[in-house]
Amino acid sequence: MLKNPIGQLRFAGYLDGFSLLILLFIAMPMKYMLDIPMAVRIVGAAHGVIFATYVITILYITIRVRWNIVWSLLAFAVAFIPFGNFVYDKKLKKLEQQYVKV
Repeated sequence: MLKNPIGQLRFAGYLDGFSLLILLFIAMPMKYMLDIPMAVRIVGAAHGVIFATYVITILYITIRVRWNIVWSLLAFAVAFIPFGNFVYDKKLKKLEQQYVKV
């Protein structure tokens, strides 16, 4: 998966997707239901670093693979939708197979 640029984006997308889900479905309920605001501070900071890495990876892939800007904007947009990265990953997997063949 990490051997080509699209695989690297898929990996970064998985990390971003999982960190968003942890933030939304574990840390946020802990903050508002159990009154533990530290959970959001810790997970939110980690998610911020992962998201920044994901955006840098999108920029790297856009330049390296010479992607159409639509794919890059879509990759950025799905980062804000829960489970969005996992749905987008199916498209990326097909693109990765085409990229490896070339």
